Amino acid sequence: MRWHTSLLTVWTAVWFLLAERHGAVSWHYLRTGEELLFSPVPSGGLALYANHPELQIGPVSFVAAALFTPFPAALGETLAEAFMSILGLYMLVLIGRTAAEHNLGTGLNHRRLQQRVLVAGAAFIPMWVEVSVRFAHLDDVLALFFTTLALRALVRGNVTAVGVLLALAVDSKPWAVGFLPLLAVSRPARPRAVAWTVGLVAAAWFPFYLSHPDTFHAARFTIPNHPASALRWFGVDDPVTPWWDRPAQMILGIALGALAVRRNRWAAVVLLAADARIMLDPSVYTYYNASVLLGTLVWDSVGQRRLVPWVSWTALISLYGSALLVPSPSGQGLIRLAFAVGSVLYVLCWPQRTPRNRRGMRPADARKR
Repeated sequence: MRWHTSLLTVWTAVWFLLAERHGAVSWHYLRTGEELLFSPVPSGGLALYANHPELQIGPVSFVAAALFTPFPAALGETLAEAFMSILGLYMLVLIGRTAAEHNLGTGLNHRRLQQRVLVAGAAFIPMWVEVSVRFAHLDDVLALFFTTLALRALVRGNVTAVGVLLALAVDSKPWAVGFLPLLAVSRPARPRAVAWTVGLVAAAWFPFYLSHPDTFHAARFTIPNHPASALRWFGVDDPVTPWWDRPAQMILGIALGALAVRRNRWAAVVLLAADARIMLDPSVYTYYNASVLLGTLVWDSVGQRRLVPWVSWTALISLYGSALLVPSPSGQGLIRLAFAVGSVLYVLCWPQRTPRNRRGMRPADARKR
């Protein structure tokens, strides 16, 4: 175990202990959905989403939640929280290795990379504990975990695995479609990766839609439009989710990600999809920030080579700090919007210095070299 991993392990344990006492706020959704999915009752099985549109969770997440069913409720809940926390720590290791492999042959200073992952990871862990322990959103956790594995497979040139893993991310949580522009990075094998993604997404979701057409109504499920939402700054004062909001989030995330890939800044795809979400989502749950912090972690570790990962800490201070310290909901919404717009402009437009022997090369090309 590397020294920086040891420190991040301790840091994770500290935050786990702080959050676990009042954790698993949303775990009951996973338990309910898992019981209904495997239950013979009329409102369960393939009728799950038609009868329970509030369960905006992918079927893969319900299958994963079933792994904790054999345990007593309290123990299963704690084990799930611990499992999700360990996944976050493992993701930090994966991203460090991804950055090292992506920059092979460029004179990368590995000690500086370890320091960068340590400092960025210190900002990532508090937000990861929000999603994995405090709220216990296994669906978001799995979507981000599979996406991290997809990034690793992308750098290693395993395009089929990229397609499979991104499909599993979408099958865990639908908003993960914003990460699909990663399929366009490896051009020669793009059709194969897309075929795997489309096939596995269809296999997971089509049975629900084909057997119960009312499942389409689940996409119209609304939540309150919070006063601190950045949507308010676009003049959207509807009390609940506007009909166009969720499609707009997905379209904006995909469009920004596609632009990042076109500009050879694929390491920004996760951050851009997360920015689209917090910019247009009517709610402001703190666990949303975990996807943003994963995006900044990938960008700070893989997308640039500065020693100080200031994007990650700017995200933590702006999004989490404002929720704790800024009393005005409108002010909180403005800060969220400012961070989202600012980070989009930065990762897409700010001049980036590319090592000479990597110019014009894709991740898999660099690995072959």
